Amino acid sequence: MSSETSTKTPEAAAVPPPGPAPVRTRVAQGHKRLLTRRDRITLGFMAGVPTVLHVALVWVTALASIALAFTTWDGIGFDSIKWVGLDNFKQLFTDNPQFWPAVEHNIIWFVVLIAVPTPLGLFLAVQLDKKIRFSRVYQTAFFLPVVVSLAVTGFVWQLIYNPDTGLINSLIGANKPGHYIDWIGDPHLNLWAVLIAASWRHTGYMMILYLAGLKGVDPSLREASSLDGANEWQTFKNVIFPTLRPTNTVVLVVTIIEALRAFDLVFVFNKGAQGTELLSILITNNIIGESSRIGYGSAIAVVLLVISLAVIIPYLIATFRKERQA
Repeated sequence: MSSETSTKTPEAAAVPPPGPAPVRTRVAQGHKRLLTRRDRITLGFMAGVPTVLHVALVWVTALASIALAFTTWDGIGFDSIKWVGLDNFKQLFTDNPQFWPAVEHNIIWFVVLIAVPTPLGLFLAVQLDKKIRFSRVYQTAFFLPVVVSLAVTGFVWQLIYNPDTGLINSLIGANKPGHYIDWIGDPHLNLWAVLIAASWRHTGYMMILYLAGLKGVDPSLREASSLDGANEWQTFKNVIFPTLRPTNTVVLVVTIIEALRAFDLVFVFNKGAQGTELLSILITNNIIGESSRIGYGSAIAVVLLVISLAVIIPYLIATFRKERQA
């Protein structure tokens, strides 16, 4: 045995035994076969079509609106486009009696949404977070106005505000000829009437956001607070609410965006008549109104875009900064 073993050469000992191919080669070949040509075409189609539509319907139209803001155009033929520079913006800030009231109404819209439905949504979220009976039913009931179309919401509230047969006037006895209250037609009341409908819808939205934030609160914090002798209000004020800071940031940004993009309810109610002028209504009336002034309407849209970016960009910067630090 020793002589036979000694006669083996090093070359013979180095020859690997016969067997299956190395795993590395098989894995590499398997990776090459993961995506066939048909798979690549399918993935390219699924990713390419939405990208093309997004670029065409969002970015191209946005850039076109910015370019048209420096021109005058009645929308009939491209030959009628004329470059006017900053004239549209000068006219907007100095000669338009509806612009500053619209800005004021957008600010009022934001203040009301942040002061009324936001705390109410937080209150509802805190109550539902206690796991009361039928909490799922309550969540669905409060969130339902958010799911329903704004056009449908406006139509329902139109029926409620109807001067003759509306629910409110019927309850307060103001539906008699000569004594009824015109909630939609009165310039001193119509904005507040629309804001009540908007707040009704916004409350459910805020409830869901805060409820999601409360689900992320560490239960040990509540237990520690109760062991220290804190009551329910002290626990919420000193322990729970500070942990909702990221949710509060999201709520603030969402509310600002909702205030800036407000359009549907007002348009359904009275098409932005006196007392309910908003920037979005001015854009619509100038671009697709009877006297089409696309350049002027685009200038208003650019102002609205700048205001929106002034809110969104700091929020995105803060969010990305937190992700990098994490």
